[in-house]
Amino acid sequence: MTGRREQFLAHLILGVFSLIALAPVVAIVAIALEEPGSFSTAWEEGNFADYLRSSAIVTGSVVAIATVLSILAGYAFGLMRFRGQQALFYLFLVGLMVPLEATIVPLYYDLREFSLTDTYWALILPQAGVSVAFGTFWMRAFFRSVPRSLVEAARLDGSSSWMTLWRVVLPLGRPAVLTMVVLIFMWTWNEFLLALVMVSDEGLRTAPLGLAFFQGRNTDDFQLLAAGAVIVAAPVVVLYLFLQRHFIRGVLSGAVKG
Repeated sequence: MTGRREQFLAHLILGVFSLIALAPVVAIVAIALEEPGSFSTAWEEGNFADYLRSSAIVTGSVVAIATVLSILAGYAFGLMRFRGQQALFYLFLVGLMVPLEATIVPLYYDLREFSLTDTYWALILPQAGVSVAFGTFWMRAFFRSVPRSLVEAARLDGSSSWMTLWRVVLPLGRPAVLTMVVLIFMWTWNEFLLALVMVSDEGLRTAPLGLAFFQGRNTDDFQLLAAGAVIVAAPVVVLYLFLQRHFIRGVLSGAVKG
């Protein structure tokens, strides 16, 4: 009886907090739907087609680069042994401890020196670097949870380290990889400051930056602002809904162990 009461109380608390978290989202969607045609008007006036294309290019590139490099680095740190391993891993962790905002000014001058400002590379490279730091930490934790006997058996069968990674170990880590992909996608898509500092060309503006300019031109039209916010947030929501089962499995499984 006590166990059922505690379970009911836990579900009640979770339900209340879920309602608190969802209430603003529902309110914004409801405001956007109050005026017919607000989405089409926001789409055309806000130039969101170009902004979403820029965000898709940047986010897709960052996710692809960070995922591949994180898997390779996580495998090396999790299952291989080499000189200076601990020191190098701690260096990766610095990328988690130092916020991007703290380095934005010197980063701007460095990228300008290489004529990379006002290009997609100015948005892709810094975010890929930060994401690899997190991804390495995440994938290392997963690889450390893989039974050593499985790796040793693969090597006894003549499998190289490369083949062991891609054909034996990585298929077990699909939830961990997809969880990492969702997190990196979300962080990259929502990045605002980097685009604000590095990009002045309107054609390179990402969706969050474009939404900020759109809000500045429509401060009194709440339905139009709500429609723009929904348009920008929709890709992240859709991706999460599509991968939520794998995302939850990745969080609750051994992906966070080690």
